Amino acid sequence: MPSNPMTPREIVAELDHYIIGQDDAKRAVAIALRNRWRRSQLAPELKAEVTPKNILMIGPTGVGKTEIARRLARLARAPFLKVEATKFTEVGYVGRDVDSIIRDLTETAVKMEREQAFRRVSPQAETQAESRILDALMGGEPHFGFAGATSAPQPPASRSELRDQLREGKLDDLEIEIELSGVSLGFEIMTPPGLEEMSGQLNQMFRQLAGSQHPKRQKVRIREARKMLVEEESLKLVNDDELKSRALEAVEQDGIVFIDEIDKIARRSGEVAGGADVSREGVQRDLLPLIEGSTVSTRYGLVHTDHILFIASGAFHVSKPSDLIPELQGRLPIRVELKALSSDDFIRILTEPENSLTRQYRALLATEGVTLTFEADGIRRLAEIAQEVNTRTENIGARRLHTVLEKLLEGVAFQAPDIPEKTIVIDAAYVDGRLGAIAGNEDLSRYIL
Repeated sequence: MPSNPMTPREIVAELDHYIIGQDDAKRAVAIALRNRWRRSQLAPELKAEVTPKNILMIGPTGVGKTEIARRLARLARAPFLKVEATKFTEVGYVGRDVDSIIRDLTETAVKMEREQAFRRVSPQAETQAESRILDALMGGEPHFGFAGATSAPQPPASRSELRDQLREGKLDDLEIEIELSGVSLGFEIMTPPGLEEMSGQLNQMFRQLAGSQHPKRQKVRIREARKMLVEEESLKLVNDDELKSRALEAVEQDGIVFIDEIDKIARRSGEVAGGADVSREGVQRDLLPLIEGSTVSTRYGLVHTDHILFIASGAFHVSKPSDLIPELQGRLPIRVELKALSSDDFIRILTEPENSLTRQYRALLATEGVTLTFEADGIRRLAEIAQEVNTRTENIGARRLHTVLEKLLEGVAFQAPDIPEKTIVIDAAYVDGRLGAIAGNEDLSRYIL
């Protein structure tokens, strides 16, 4: 958690750069994130008692539920995992159990911590890798040297001159022989769920065995050698035990889990329970201890879930939140309803966000020398067509804009390298000329848009 975190107002302002509308949901997640910092300022005896207020987002697909949670995790620089509730089965059935959520979250945290650790030691690792390459080029070690090509340029007499050429990339295609320890970052042994401790012991044992073997020599080009040596030197500089300890703490104190499609494991009230309904309720019961606070065994150690923030979401078209079992409802105390998007919202989505679709398409086609210009009336017509199709068929929210824009620009994207006219103006007439007939025909729009 940063020492000077963002205020709720700043968090909402940052989310506004990427997500249009849904102010209630933004406020709820902003408060939840700020409460984490507030909790960190408390006395230890009270700090342990303050648990996060988990959130249930209710709203149709394509309105920003997942994006809000994903952007929040990026702002917090916290371990984040998105899972589908329908992917899990009750304990005792074939399939994934809910404890794998925490194991996957821990893997994400370890990867984040390792990347941060590598960035911290990167200058030192690159310096050491460079020295090893120079030793090989200068013949400082008997097992190093050029790879026998008669056309290879002779190294300059001065080490500093050779270093300058190396940094300028002039020697990248030269082949040298380097010595590697044989232990790589991807050396992992996977075990079935529940045997994570054994996995850690096996990985450690085989790393020790690999480390006790003689280093292997390998002939590679300097371009590849630099990457391999930097990775090896980084592994030497990073304390793996300390890294895993920080990752476990990050999961327990800052982890965020987004459980999507939670409405799909709810049983409609009044329906007779069947086999599938029993299994769905079993998944809900299995989620209870995870959300309330339990201990999960991972291959990096035990993880306590008491202070992990859980954000659940669902459209609840067929069922409703009260169809979830009461115990699970109680563990999701904050409920936020996200509104369906209108054509005005679509216009803002196409123009305002920093990563808006119109900017993405302009940048993509600019690589072919094509200039796309979106006029205001063209954007409005695109928004109207997306809204009309959503109303007549299935409402998939802002995702409809992807389909509409892709169909609109399909011809331009295909012909971009060859068309003589390199400036394309997207106005209302252009949109109607390519999408009007499809949008007006309900049968066509159902299958094409």
